[in-house]
Amino acid sequence: MSTPPHSDPGLEQAAASDESLLAAHEKLLGKKPDDQANYRLLPLSLLFVFSGLIFFAGTYLNLYSGHFDPHVYNEHALPHKGGVEVVKIDPRELGKKLFNNAACNTCHQVTGLGQPGIYPPLVGSEWVLGTEERVIRIVLYGLQGKVTVKGTDYSAAAMPSFGKVAGSGFNWSDDKIAAVLTYVRSEWGNNAAAITAAQVAAIHAKEGDRKAWTAEELAKLP
Repeated sequence: MSTPPHSDPGLEQAAASDESLLAAHEKLLGKKPDDQANYRLLPLSLLFVFSGLIFFAGTYLNLYSGHFDPHVYNEHALPHKGGVEVVKIDPRELGKKLFNNAACNTCHQVTGLGQPGIYPPLVGSEWVLGTEERVIRIVLYGLQGKVTVKGTDYSAAAMPSFGKVAGSGFNWSDDKIAAVLTYVRSEWGNNAAAITAAQVAAIHAKEGDRKAWTAEELAKLP
């Protein structure tokens, strides 16, 4: 009687099917194949969260970037919505610019000292530091004839009118006249009150369109 041959484990393993091997591997890995293309909710949630953050960032930049204008320095400023924005200028700085760019410094010099015997000085001048009504009239309408400043007579040339009056070659606005007078009355050691555009406008409205003043006429004013 013959003895049955011993079973060979290698042969038994070889006889296993592919399906059984895959099932055994999946069982060992502890997870099933995703045959139905199902996704976990966590990646989808993160996708929506980051999309929302990107949308918020884009909206914020659109509202507060000032259209990336290099002149915008305030990070909280809203974008420009049209219209002309009026930039306020210091009247004294405007007056200094007008004085140095017009005919003022040609006669009275940058120093305000004028030219001896020819053009009167503005430094310490009783006409400059006197009443607002007189000095406004001088710049607005001009001055002709002899004028005495600090005890010295000057009669070489007439001062032209700078306001918007007949015969004026400058046609300055009331704001400009007020600015240049404010500068002259506070420069070179002068210390007189500033002149406002309203004061110039009041004199302009009162006197209307007239010829240049003389020192004698101005001396009669209160």
